[in-house]
Amino acid sequence: MEIYSESVLNGISTYELVPPDTAEITTRFEEITSNGYPFIVGEMGDEIVGYAYASAFRTRPAYRFIVENSIYMAPEARGKGLGKKLLLHLIDQCTQLGFRQMFAVIGGPEPASVFLHRRCGFEDCGSMRASGYKFGKWLDTKIMQLPLGEGDTTHPE
Repeated sequence: MEIYSESVLNGISTYELVPPDTAEITTRFEEITSNGYPFIVGEMGDEIVGYAYASAFRTRPAYRFIVENSIYMAPEARGKGLGKKLLLHLIDQCTQLGFRQMFAVIGGPEPASVFLHRRCGFEDCGSMRASGYKFGKWLDTKIMQLPLGEGDTTHPE
């Protein structure tokens, strides 16, 4: 909760304006994990300094093979390579689970997040101009995409 709250209050990667409380964070975590999506925590020593998870890109059934990723790092852990390790591990888990595409929907677009996703193989696939209003200004949203697995086009069911 502390890591996400810092991003809400000081960053543009999320367009939430008020940090959610512990109960809401717990509900979100339980919804993500109970639906079979991976949630990974990064630690330095005994301290949690970041996390990454995948969730449904959209809820309509035709999108069920696509995930959206989210990754948040504590300020003291940024720029040390842990975010890349978390994201690569998340990509691997989603590939093993049979997902075909991973999308990143990046507010701002936050430069560090764009850089991280590019380093992990994501490509730009679109922008939504002036789609979020935070800190007294309009912000664009960048959408990035990474194909997962072998790109099999057969129907999985």
